[in-house]
Amino acid sequence: IGPRAEVRRLDLADLASVREFAAGVDRADVLINNAGVMAIPLRRTVDGFEMQIGTNHLGHFALTGLLLDKIADRIVTVASGAHVIGAIDLDDLNWERRTYRRWAAYGQAKLANLMFAYELQRRLTAAGSTTISVAAHPGYAATELQSHTETFLDAVMALGNRLLAQSAEMGALPELYAATAAEVEPGGYYGPVGLGGMRGSPGRSGSSARAKDEATARALWELSEKLTGVTYRFGD
Repeated sequence: IGPRAEVRRLDLADLASVREFAAGVDRADVLINNAGVMAIPLRRTVDGFEMQIGTNHLGHFALTGLLLDKIADRIVTVASGAHVIGAIDLDDLNWERRTYRRWAAYGQAKLANLMFAYELQRRLTAAGSTTISVAAHPGYAATELQSHTETFLDAVMALGNRLLAQSAEMGALPELYAATAAEVEPGGYYGPVGLGGMRGSPGRSGSSARAKDEATARALWELSEKLTGVTYRFGD
């Protein structure tokens, strides 16, 4: 992008910030929903959402809905292989009644990312839109994502970053591929193809049966609209 790049403030954990940012965007070719937090202690967003589902899913859901009619080509949502440990609890999405478990909360948030990407494509297709929705994941990439659990796991994952993880640059390739490649399929899911999906060049990725549950995806969509106050309009 070079000198044409612009930097603007956006806090996905604050819906007022999301609305302010979206109002300042006139058009975009591609939106990449890339913000994320992982396995952090129980915290809440400005709007009272559990921080992982609030940042990773609800913030992106609101942002995408507010920008939908301004995006010309495609929407990429970054999920994770950790979606396989996730389950969507529609009755307690924000961990208000359950005992908080950080990894289960992360898995739920990343499963929500993938279900959102799939459901968004179904709705775009039904509306006859030429905009496409795709998902991607970075595999195991050495970034600062792994350093905020505030437990001994920070040191364990720092070691894993040195011994097992690929570089952040390699981890970025699947989402860049999803954002730019002509052969990307609507509703596809892309990630590294080596070492069980943790390393390597980007290609098609598989997803769990839960990620393909259309009834739960529809219910999650309706709940997300209710929680964020953002209603999607297709083809208006």
